[in-house]
Amino acid sequence: MIDTHCHIDFEEFDSDRDELIKRAKDKLNAVINSGYSVESNQKALELSQEYKDFVYPTFGFHPVSSQNSTEEEIKAAHEQVISHLDDILAVGEVGMDFYYCTDKALRKRQQEIFTGFIEIANEYHVPLLIHGRDCERKIFNLLNDYDGIPKVIFHCYGGSLKVARRILDLDDYYLSCSTMVCYSKHHQELFKEIPLERILTETDSPYLAMTKEERNEPANVVHAVEKLAELHEIDVADVDKQTEKNARYVFGI
Repeated sequence: MIDTHCHIDFEEFDSDRDELIKRAKDKLNAVINSGYSVESNQKALELSQEYKDFVYPTFGFHPVSSQNSTEEEIKAAHEQVISHLDDILAVGEVGMDFYYCTDKALRKRQQEIFTGFIEIANEYHVPLLIHGRDCERKIFNLLNDYDGIPKVIFHCYGGSLKVARRILDLDDYYLSCSTMVCYSKHHQELFKEIPLERILTETDSPYLAMTKEERNEPANVVHAVEKLAELHEIDVADVDKQTEKNARYVFGI
């Protein structure tokens, strides 16, 4: 199994990160740590060097963080991504979040910033890892203008089935199923209808734990795989094999 999206660079893991990695290694074959900001990207890179061939980095700029950034900060993020294209698996997480952002001007700013990262992925032919919440259809429409992005991942997809089907009409577009599928009826109904050949698995650690009191961690991606097996009425081993195959193809590991 592979956790295709987590944030083990966060301070929530500072006290026991090595133990967490050991628990992950007991159950998983790889962990993809997604950068959140310039500082987070650097930490993700350092972790990939420390836990080589198990932890892999992606570089991004979360929309809720980036919407208030200066042009200089956005430029620094772009330069960081471009200078490390040989080290990272994807550009992301980047995107738009209209759940947390209701201000029209800030939503427009999110789109402008996201477009800059789309253009980098398109120009350099790098997979694009998307954070999209309450704006999945808008993001999908934005991507129609680009044909150089090799693969697109909608991280922690929670949009409608209608939009999901439009997304999956395109080759090399994937939807990532988080541990939310273990307790969210919407996600269960959604991912029951999505073919396993287009599903990735993730925890988004430290978020999306089984209970509010818990801290999520990569090893818990096992629970998402088990729930997918239940929803699709097939063996856990088959879901494990297919979703890992998908992840290795999408991210080139």
